Amino acid sequence: MVQVTPRAVQKQQTRRLLLSTALRLMEHQSLGSLSLREVTRAAGLAPAAFYRHFPDMDRLGVALVEESLEPLRAALRAVRVGLSDSDEIIRQSVALLSSTVRANRGWFRFVARERHGQIPLVRLAIRDQLRGFADELARDLLAGPVGAVVRLGEWPAADVQMLTQLAVNQMVVTAAALLDPPEDDPAAEAVILATATTQLRLIVVGARHWLDRDT
Repeated sequence: MVQVTPRAVQKQQTRRLLLSTALRLMEHQSLGSLSLREVTRAAGLAPAAFYRHFPDMDRLGVALVEESLEPLRAALRAVRVGLSDSDEIIRQSVALLSSTVRANRGWFRFVARERHGQIPLVRLAIRDQLRGFADELARDLLAGPVGAVVRLGEWPAADVQMLTQLAVNQMVVTAAALLDPPEDDPAAEAVILATATTQLRLIVVGARHWLDRDT
């Protein structure tokens, strides 16, 4: 059993403080406009403390991407386990996305802004995470009953990737849309979720007839 030392605990706490402080400061600004000194001053730390965790602000941004998207990726993967009905997968995935965005608005605001932001390394980290979402969805669908229904095993690999990327992109668009309504406007959120559910169903309907285009 690995023993966690007080120093290791303190180091992890400082790292999380830097991440949470940067995220708070970015509520109304981009990562590219935020300086290292702003973050350390707001966190009550010396600039030297920053360099014990990150070489620069770009790498802090990459860490924020991983912190924000990896838990959602794992949760969506868990949702699909044991489900054989595409409608049920869609409903549960959309519901999970909604609750996750609601509980972590700052994280998703950061991803929505930085996905097309000024920092190439952060854009690449977001792209890689989303590609990971699509790759895992492709593997799960190919191995499960939903894939059998749409004969996914007969599709070219590029078409499978296109399908899952469409679904992931739709979830990203939905997450960004969920940031717009006030938190106390459930009716507006319900419209967004209903639209997302319908659009994902449309993707599935198209998938069921994808091979028909060759007949």
